[in-house]
Parts: sequence; C-alpha cells; structure tokens
Amino acid sequence: MLDEARRLAPRFAARAADSDRDGSFPERDFAELREAGFFGLMVPARLGGAGAGFTEYAEIAYELARGNGSTALVFNMHASVTGAIAGVTDELAELLGLPAEALEARDGFLKAAAGGAWYAVAMSERGAGSRLSELSTTYRRVDGGYRITGAKTFCSGAGHADAYLVAARGAADPAQVSQFLVPAGEGLRVEPTWDALGMRATGSHDLHVDVTVPAPALLGGVEGLALVAAQLAPHWMVASYAAVYVGVARAAVEAAVEHVNARGLGRLPAVRARIGRADAAVSAAHLVVREAARRVDRAPGDPETNRWVWRAKLLAGTTAADVAAAMLEAAGTSAMRRGHPLERLYRDARAGSLQPATSDVCADWLGVDALGGDPDADGVAPRW
Repeated sequence: MLDEARRLAPRFAARAADSDRDGSFPERDFAELREAGFFGLMVPARLGGAGAGFTEYAEIAYELARGNGSTALVFNMHASVTGAIAGVTDELAELLGLPAEALEARDGFLKAAAGGAWYAVAMSERGAGSRLSELSTTYRRVDGGYRITGAKTFCSGAGHADAYLVAARGAADPAQVSQFLVPAGEGLRVEPTWDALGMRATGSHDLHVDVTVPAPALLGGVEGLALVAAQLAPHWMVASYAAVYVGVARAAVEAAVEHVNARGLGRLPAVRARIGRADAAVSAAHLVVREAARRVDRAPGDPETNRWVWRAKLLAGTTAADVAAAMLEAAGTSAMRRGHPLERLYRDARAGSLQPATSDVCADWLGVDALGGDPDADGVAPRW
C-alpha cells in the first residue's frame, strides 16, 4: 500500500490546485483511495483489512501529503477512527470490562471500513476546540439508544463521509465524555462554513447534530471512555497529524527545487543554502515522526512513547511552516502568485501549528514534563 500511495500522490498533486482554488472537496482522490483499499488500512487482516500499524500509517500519510495535504489530512481522520477502534484489542477490552456487544460493534465498524466505508471526526467545537472536557454537545439515554444534540466545527469531509465519530458529554453527568459512530443521514446537517487560508479542500464545515442512534453506536459500549482513550492512546489525537505536515514540508522543498531549476536560480548561494537547510530540517522531522511511530507500535501509551508523540507533532507543525516560508523566499516573488504550488503549500503548511494539539500546547506539555510535573494535569488548561 506504500507503493500505491506513491502511485496516487502525483495524481492528487495534479488536481490539488483546482480543489484549493474552488475550496471543493477532492472527491476523485477519495474515490481512488476507496478503490485502492485504503479505507481498510488500519483494519486487522482477520476482518478484511491491511492490518497496518502506526508506522505504516505514518509512512503512507507522508506520501499522500506530498501529493495533496488536504486529501492526506482528511484521510488521517478516517485512519484515526479506524486505528483507534482497532487498537481496542480483545485483551484491552477485557481489562476495561467492555461488554461482548461492544466487540461485535467494533468488528462491524471495521469490516465496513475494509469494504469501503469511510469515517470523519466531529469533535471540535467553537470555543472549546478539541478539548473533550469542554464540549457543549450532549447525549442522553433514550429507549434503545442515545439522543445526541449539539454543533461541531472543523469537521473535515463534512457531507461526504459515511459516518462520523461524534464526541459528546453526558447530559445527566457532564464528567462522562463518550464517543459515538453516527451514520450519515437524517439528524445531521452540514452548514457550509469552511473558507480558510490553508487546507481549503478538506471541506471542514460545521456539522449540526440532532439525532438518535442505537446503543451499539456508543464506542466501547461503556459511557465515559473518551477521556480514558485520549490518555491511553494520544497518538491518534496528536501525532497522526505529524506525518501529514512533514509530507507537506517535503512537497514544498520539491516544488522549490523544481522552480529554482526552471528559473536558473541554483547559481545563487543563498538559494542553495535555503534549500539545503530545508532538506535537513524536513529529514530531521521525518525521523522524529518515524521514531514516534515505531514506539507507538512497540509500547503504546508508555510515558517515553508519549514524549515522542508530542515531540513529533511539535516539530512537524513548526518545521512545515518554517520550511514553506523559506522555500517561498528561495523561489522569489513569482512563486507568490495564486496557483503556484509553493503559494498553496505555504498556506497549507501554516495550518500545522494550529492543528490540535497546537505547537504551543505541545511545547507546554513537553516543558511541564521536562520540569518533573504531570503534563496532563499541571497545565493551565486541560489537555483534553
């Protein structure tokens, strides 16, 4: 599938300018991802998927982002949902005391993904961001299931996904934060709000939720697991973005090299030096992402693993922004024109430091940890 990602990336790149200009969702990209079986990437082989780990995901996300960062970012959301669900092994389910019905639902969701279903994430809210403990969307028990009401923002792929992972707090007990996989259809309304500086083709519109779902839609089958999952497996909420933005940074270097060679600017020492520094910075960030991914596969949730997870997101976001800016300067004023690849990549790269967890939050987490504190409890604002 890594070879498939490398095959598809140039196709995505050829269409990226059009979808960025129009702010239109890259439907053809996702049709090709479905046809190539990518929606089953994180699904165990026993359920019909590729059985990839976090390392394989990170390498594939990096390659896809070299083609179109928006496509890779939306695919990241699907991989995060399926990867997190697949990460609830039978052994972990037993430790958490999950009911047998929850494992049946888990397998059903994953089989559907292997068959071509794709999932979006509806977590962030205005004023709360992605902090689960601050959500205003609520759920309550009703006969046969749950009633969920609220509004989400930055929902990438809104209106296109087959189902949405919706995070909500208990109406009866706000401390209980749960996640539901809600199928597209009645009760979900997309409000077109996404007209952003970068990652314009992600279609990250607002999603209004007023829906009743059956009991198996509750992930894990037990209320209140969302915060537990965030602390047990922060990689899917933090580092999964990292590979995407390192891929965007690499694409910026490649676009700059092509532009510089075409314009004969390689004779200028300052231009060569910028490209050399950028190449080194992207390679270093990529190595950190790979190390974090390797540790996630070997020891998920381990304190040292989590340090690498936060390092990866911090370095990916800052490196992408710095490299894209440097490559734009190396290429010169002509690369600032609308439609030039570097102009688009510069805007896409700027989103990396803002994507949760933001670079400031990542740096604060690492700083608190380095000073001997508890980074999940000692920060000014709750991490989740």
